[in-house]
Parts: sequence; C-alpha cells; structure tokens
Amino acid sequence: MIRSTFQHLEGIGPRTEAFLWSWGIRTWEDLRQSRSFPGMGMERVGRLHRELQRSEEALVHGDAGYFARRLPPSEHWRLYSTFASRTAFLDIETTGLYPGSCYVTVVTVHGGGETRTFVRGEDLEELGAHLRRFALLVTFNGSLFDVPFLEATFPHLPFPPAHADLRFLLRRLGQKGGLKIIEKRLGLGSRDGVEGVDGQQSIRLWQDHLRGVRGSLKRLVAYNRADAVNLEPLLEYASREMERRLLRIPSEEVIPDPTSERNVDPVQLFLNRDP
Repeated sequence: MIRSTFQHLEGIGPRTEAFLWSWGIRTWEDLRQSRSFPGMGMERVGRLHRELQRSEEALVHGDAGYFARRLPPSEHWRLYSTFASRTAFLDIETTGLYPGSCYVTVVTVHGGGETRTFVRGEDLEELGAHLRRFALLVTFNGSLFDVPFLEATFPHLPFPPAHADLRFLLRRLGQKGGLKIIEKRLGLGSRDGVEGVDGQQSIRLWQDHLRGVRGSLKRLVAYNRADAVNLEPLLEYASREMERRLLRIPSEEVIPDPTSERNVDPVQLFLNRDP
C-alpha cells in the first residue's frame, strides 16, 4: 500500500490522493511516468517526482520514520505490508485504569518471528531494548491506554516511529466495540485456554500472583499474549479491506483464515508449556 500512497508528498491530502487514483495514478511508478494532470502544472509534478525519489531512498534504507513523520497518524497502517517483519503487536496489563495511581504488570510484544512477554519484577526493564528492533507499533486503543501507561513507567521508552491503533482503523471499516467483540464478529484470532478472562480478572490474577497463588501469573501471561497475537490477523484484515476500499479493488474474501496455525501457535505453545 505504501507505493500507492501520496499523502506523504508536499501538498497532497486525501482529496488530491483520491483524485490521482481516479485518474489511474495508482502507484509511484504511474506518477513518475506522468507529466501533468488537470490542476497540476509541470513544475509541481516535477517536485512530486523529486519527492518520490526521496521516498524510494527511504524504503531502500528501511526508514519507516520518514513516512511516519509525513503521513497523518490515521494512515500509518499503510506501512504494514512493507514493514511486516518489523511490526510489533503490543498489549499491556495494568493494575487499573490510571497511570498516575496504577502500574504496568505484563507486556507482550508479538512480531519479528517471536512472541515475547515482559513481567514486572522480572524483565520488564528489557522492553525498551526489544522495541528498538521495530518500525511499526500496532495496538488496540493503545494511543489512549497502552502508550500513555508505558510512557509514565518508562519516560524515554524508544517506541517504533509509526503507530497503527486498530481501534480507530477498524471503526473506519464499521467494526465498533471492544477487541474481543470484534474478534468474535470477524472470526479471527484464538482465545483457547483463556476464555472468559477480561481486564478486571487480569487485575485479580496479578493480585493472586503477588499472594503466591500457583498458576495465576501463567494464566495472566497467556491472556496478555492472546491479546497481542490476535492483533496480527485483525491488522491483516483491516489493511487489506482498507486498501480494497480506497483503491476500489474487487475482492470476495479479505479475511485471513482464522484457523491458521500462524494465528494460534504462540499462545497455544505458552499454554502447553510445563509449569
């Protein structure tokens, strides 16, 4: 999708981008091969060509920040197909709703070929070093919850330069509600082994862990991992559907297979571990 994106170019907003698409300018290469359009003189088109060259150089160097700085935050999802191997699907658990009086207990980062969970009192301080590997952060309501909480805990945490918040991206596709409601509606992701666990119970599981209740931390981590892992098929669905709608690409099926091992294995492997 990034090579069909023009909003990062100077003077190009959603309307002009849609205008270019309607004229058959669907990719950077299409634009490079064109010399003029209605309402655009040759000088302006020339400037766009030069900006596209800088965009190509940014891709060669894997510079996601170049596009993140120039695109509206609501369009950072467009980086996913290009930076999929450097995408971090992140979810946190806390002791409550307010960063000032509550704290982060567990964080899972799914991406880059692994699913890793960080636990307060064990290895939570290693989160920053791990996040440096990634170019795109993906959360559900993270711009209002996960990120502020982590910033309060780690003021200098090196977040990836781009951030796609699935709560608002999915809402643009008519998918409203909480994460679990949307998962169920679309038939995506897996919660085998942690059915019925919710945010309130996650707080109780942490309290049980502090009291030494056997198995409570393992269940809390499994729940947190499910939240993070399930973001991947949701973003795949959302990015494909957004691209189809924006570029008006006909498609009968855009939802990934919810039974694929790719969507289930990280959580199942954790749940099946020996205590």
